[in-house]
Amino acid sequence: MELLTIKTAKIGILGLGYVGQPLVLRYSSLNYKTIGFDVDEAKVAELNNGHSSIEHISDEAMKAAVDNGFEATTDFERVSECDALILCVPTPLNKYREPDISYVTRTTDMMVPYLRQGQVVSLESTTYPGTTEEELLPRVEQNGLKVGKDIFLVYSPEREDPGNPNFNTQTIPKVVGGHTSDCREVGVALYKQVIDKVVPVSSTKAAELTKLLENIHRAVNIGLVNEMKIVADSMGIDIFEVVDAAATKPFGFTPYYPGPGLGGHCIPIDPFYLTWKAREYGLNTRFIELSGEVNRAMPEYVVNKLMDGLNQHQKSLNGSRVLVLGIAYKKNVDDMRESPSVEIMELLRDKGAEVAYSDPHVAKFPKMREHSFDLSSVELTSVNLRSFDAVILATNHDKFDYDAIYDNAKLIIDSRGQYRGLNGKVIKA
Repeated sequence: MELLTIKTAKIGILGLGYVGQPLVLRYSSLNYKTIGFDVDEAKVAELNNGHSSIEHISDEAMKAAVDNGFEATTDFERVSECDALILCVPTPLNKYREPDISYVTRTTDMMVPYLRQGQVVSLESTTYPGTTEEELLPRVEQNGLKVGKDIFLVYSPEREDPGNPNFNTQTIPKVVGGHTSDCREVGVALYKQVIDKVVPVSSTKAAELTKLLENIHRAVNIGLVNEMKIVADSMGIDIFEVVDAAATKPFGFTPYYPGPGLGGHCIPIDPFYLTWKAREYGLNTRFIELSGEVNRAMPEYVVNKLMDGLNQHQKSLNGSRVLVLGIAYKKNVDDMRESPSVEIMELLRDKGAEVAYSDPHVAKFPKMREHSFDLSSVELTSVNLRSFDAVILATNHDKFDYDAIYDNAKLIIDSRGQYRGLNGKVIKA
């Protein structure tokens, strides 16, 4: 723990994505020797050359980290060099919408042969309560190390919000739970040097559930407002106007806005981690599951609105040219994880539409685990916009010229409430 406090500890970051890279930059900026581990050789080479493919992480920042001693590697033998090991690997859902923690278990198995006395292991990946105790603890102890005495085990959920200019790794409070009180104390020491506020909790399970509650709170409220959107639309009311008006109440109301579905690495996934684990205790989380059903239905709702709009122009979806505006999961980022835009594109393709997209943050459709399009971003010229039968505003990036889109598009399906009070060519979805 003293090494952490006096900043002579070596910090190992396992998983160099949207969570791992900001941690690298933060620890490196405070002169901690930092080693990044990843199985992607191309990414490792890229980072060692001072380049990050994540849009909001500048090459200048990554080069500064490299100049300050950061190095990335695929060699897990170097785990033994590190005093702290922070796991930041994906935790998606499988095809049955059940937790897939294989990235966590495989990464842990890869580092176990090289663990040694005095290290602290921190899991940051979002997961169900009990993962740290049930999956990491027996693996970490399998070679004779005793957690809480020889080695220390903590869970500290990531809270990254890519593209948010108001918060960063340093300023977002860090929840830390340890397997034992000594583990928690070491975990606090690991983070308090680099995070402005550390929030200790009583156990790894409490920390794991904290992360789920944060994102289930958002998922449920977005599900509510998405359902309200359907009701309001049936009544001829603009739900965005209603939410804006309700938000003027200075107490007792937090505004959530509807959209084409849920995206990102947390909100569409986390609720199912809890519903799955709750079944082990004979519990049904009906409220959470219902909001999940509502949110998952939104891409199809948007496509149905498109079909209604095309019908008004005596056109069918089959054979129509449709441009999807924005394929990142939220505005002003390049993050494609769980983006509802991709589901919309797949629905359009399955129904026979000719699909294209435009996104100023995603020049070429990336390789994804479950989705594939051989497409590049279309430039939003007046000629291009007029060539499509309809455009769907799926992600409301600030870089879009919304006046030009309105002037030149034949039909706009607006799932983000960008066009307030307009009608005719705009259909709210």
